[in-house]
Amino acid sequence: MKESGKKGGGGGGSSPCAACKLLRRRCAQECVFAPYFPADQPHKFANVHKVFGASNVNKMLQELPVHHRGDAVSSMVYEANARVRDPVYGCVGAISSLQQQIDVLQTQLALAQAEVVHLRVRQTAISNNYGLSPTSPSSSGSPSSRAFGSHIKPIFDMDLMDHANFGESMWSC
Repeated sequence: MKESGKKGGGGGGSSPCAACKLLRRRCAQECVFAPYFPADQPHKFANVHKVFGASNVNKMLQELPVHHRGDAVSSMVYEANARVRDPVYGCVGAISSLQQQIDVLQTQLALAQAEVVHLRVRQTAISNNYGLSPTSPSSSGSPSSRAFGSHIKPIFDMDLMDHANFGESMWSC
């Protein structure tokens, strides 16, 4: 018996939720799936059902407090989609791929930081060869300071480098 004040998406309304539609059953007013699997997103439940099974999803949702169910459904949908794309590794494959990208980028960052240090040392050596200090103004009267001092400036600010974390992975224990 349908109630006239109900909207679609479960609860005895005009349209069953995506789960009840896929399972070809009547969507009851207390349907545990209806709030999380709306009728206009059938693919969302299809993948979850394919990976976990409707009965297992129902049990998991029934055992959780209502305020945690939305997060649980989001996690199941994410894992199910990952398993459909990669049946063997699922989310672990995606995480592993991202970890490899992090490692490559950290290596590239360390190399760039080493190059900055190298350039800084080289610049300091050049400045010292001309009798200049990289931090002193070029207002002295020597010919070398007038010739070179007005345009020699540090290439990079090394204060930023002092806080760099060389080569440590955020995932290492």
